[in-house]
Amino acid sequence: MSIVDTPERRQLRELTRAFVTREVLPHLADWERAGEVPRELHATAAKLGLLGIGFPESVGGSGGDLLDSILVTEEIIRSGGSSGLVAALFTHGIALPHMVAAAGGQSGGLLRGRLGGGQLRGDDDLVDRYVRPTLAGTMIGALAITEPDGGSDVAAIRTTARRDGDHYVVNGSKTYITSGVRADFVTTAVCTDFPGSGELSLLVIDKGTPGFTVGRRLEKLGWHCSDTAELSFVDVRVPVTNRIGEENTGFLAIMQHFAAERLSLATQAYATAQRCVELASRWCRDRTTFGRPLASRQLIRHRLAEMHTRAEAARAYVHEVAARVAAGEPVVTEVAMAKNVAVAACDQVVDQALQLHGGFGYLRDAEVERHYRDARILGIGGGTTEIMNEIIAKGMGL
Repeated sequence: MSIVDTPERRQLRELTRAFVTREVLPHLADWERAGEVPRELHATAAKLGLLGIGFPESVGGSGGDLLDSILVTEEIIRSGGSSGLVAALFTHGIALPHMVAAAGGQSGGLLRGRLGGGQLRGDDDLVDRYVRPTLAGTMIGALAITEPDGGSDVAAIRTTARRDGDHYVVNGSKTYITSGVRADFVTTAVCTDFPGSGELSLLVIDKGTPGFTVGRRLEKLGWHCSDTAELSFVDVRVPVTNRIGEENTGFLAIMQHFAAERLSLATQAYATAQRCVELASRWCRDRTTFGRPLASRQLIRHRLAEMHTRAEAARAYVHEVAARVAAGEPVVTEVAMAKNVAVAACDQVVDQALQLHGGFGYLRDAEVERHYRDARILGIGGGTTEIMNEIIAKGMGL
């Protein structure tokens, strides 16, 4: 039996599919044009328990682990949703874990099965102020790490936070921030020493704080329904009580939670590939050229077979690595390989799927066109393919 094929997870899959069919598919094209998903969708997903999957009940979540989160992501895309929708609706998956881990005394909780089961210490109110409302669908959070001149080099962050009594004074800028336009708060990586020192801390900064400006909405190749923004901080005063964990522990916290983010992106990649195989297979059965269905031609059948093989192989490997992460194994290298394997499969499959759709595949009316655009970010977000290769090389002892 597959690790995600249990009676409980089959029910979760059916719940997710029903949610997409009823709440997403009738509106997704409009959200793509609007450049964001409505706040009401968060509340609806929360009422169904989907928003809290992977977070313990002690912080307002629905329970479950990393594998349950993967299942929900996979089913959203395979039911006709998109990776852009996943990015917009589940941004809290990267905005909240650091708070939950710090409050529960489980700094590595995400690596041991997605925040499972820790008890709160009671001396950190960030969970009550941010985590619970977000998992209830009444707040939206974002994670701000990337800077205009920093890229994937987290240690080179130059946004500074200078201590001034009971506050930090934050100055700097962030870019490519998913849900940055809609977010009520931003979990922000700041340098608490000189710029670029690598001494990082995480601060929760509320929208509306004087000096905190949400800049222009960034227009993108794909992920159109996921709003993306630039953020600016000019002498922003943030209470020390909004710091996550101890000072100068931010770099380790960020690194610890990269595994789940990368596995989520890997899941989006193989699920997009699977969906595109389904779309292309259906098209080739129904599309007739020169008096015969496309699928009657051996060349087409073999191409679809190769696409299916790549997608299923990527899924199997991502699931294997995710199970090891959920079991607490330190599989940093394998996570990087899983992301690269899934992204490579997705890139090949979506390209072939669009080609098989012919001219229709190039139109906005074609679902495969959206997947083609959305897929391109998956080899960039959460660490580029090149960064993953560097991690893999280090794991090889090179």
